[in-house]
Amino acid sequence: MAGRERGPTRGPGGSLTTRPSGPRSFLLVCSFLITLGSFAVLPYMSVLLHQRLGLGLGTVGVVLAVASLVQFSGGVVGGALARRIGLRATMLVALAVRTAGFAAFVPGLGSPSAAIGALFLVSCGAALYLPANKAYLVEGATEAERPRLLSASGSAFNAGIALGPPAAAPFVLTSPGALFAGVTTLFAVVGLGHALLPAATAVTAAPGASGPRKDEDPAAPAGSPGAGGLPFVVTVLSVYVFMFFQHYLALYAVPRTSASFYGGVLMGYACLLVVAQPLLSKWIAGLSYRRAMRVGFGAMAAGTAVIGAGGRAGIGVGAALICLGEIVLFLKNDLEALARSSAAPAVVFGRQRLAAGIGAFAIGVAGGQLYGVAEDLGTARGFWFAVSLQALVLPVLLVPLAGAVRRRYGGSRTRPEKHTAADGGPRRT
Repeated sequence: MAGRERGPTRGPGGSLTTRPSGPRSFLLVCSFLITLGSFAVLPYMSVLLHQRLGLGLGTVGVVLAVASLVQFSGGVVGGALARRIGLRATMLVALAVRTAGFAAFVPGLGSPSAAIGALFLVSCGAALYLPANKAYLVEGATEAERPRLLSASGSAFNAGIALGPPAAAPFVLTSPGALFAGVTTLFAVVGLGHALLPAATAVTAAPGASGPRKDEDPAAPAGSPGAGGLPFVVTVLSVYVFMFFQHYLALYAVPRTSASFYGGVLMGYACLLVVAQPLLSKWIAGLSYRRAMRVGFGAMAAGTAVIGAGGRAGIGVGAALICLGEIVLFLKNDLEALARSSAAPAVVFGRQRLAAGIGAFAIGVAGGQLYGVAEDLGTARGFWFAVSLQALVLPVLLVPLAGAVRRRYGGSRTRPEKHTAADGGPRRT
């Protein structure tokens, strides 16, 4: 594969042509396999740490919270490493770390400290891998090609997330050692496949990239240091609102319906996400950022309000609306972050992961408190209406504030930095 497939090349007249689809197709398959293996074990970590290793639930919560923060915020380190040693090398390092982490679980199943160390190795590997993976996918791609590639990547990841937990369920408590050994083998094979990928020679600005559109702030052009601030803030808000659904739907839905109904909702959600994201990618790319925010946050606000209205139908319809909001916001945020920044794509995706981590941390702090207050007041439905109100109000309050900060601290520093082919190609101004 490495002998036949190359990175971006110059065609007749010096135009940039994109890499053939072989390496990208391989990465999309690996995206599915990696999340399949990861989510075969990670959703069950609380069970393993508590029931098998005897850790208290408070300790388990702290461990998982810190591991999640490492996995998200470490994306900045992953982006910086990719800029220094290259995309393929960074993916290989990340997979080696993650493989070592899963392998360490096998002897670690008898030791809490060893299991926690293994979990943090896995989290560090995930932090390093994703920015380089996404950057490799979009390297040399035009702006028109990016939505299709990123949506296909998202679908591959979500398919693995959906299938991993049920595939591993029969083995988690009965034979966890064999399960971790199998996941370790899977990651080792995937890592060997990555070694055959052609090197990504340069991360260049995509041809056809444009400056700010009429709905964007002209005070922060695409090449300015502050231009990526808005997608960062919107990503924080998107993840913050979405995580209410992810963390608290089970607590609300299972007592009012059944565990099997809740499982069916999650499976339907995952299938809708996998199928709809590529189908909607072109439409999402054509939306202005302001309209995408209105559609995305509006869908999340409507979805959480419908869930609060109660009943099986409300939960099902609400989940579908939140799925639409996730598809629009998560894809558009990545596209806008790429279009507005002159940094290398791996660095951009690393910052986006940091934003997601901040949003996830914020919901961890605020979500439990809000749900507890709602339960104390005897109105769990009120929790969902409060979330709906936040989805409507927070973007209105915080997005203009981010724009004001960007104009003050970013708009005056528009002189482009030097940027070589080795660290990301020429900067756009």
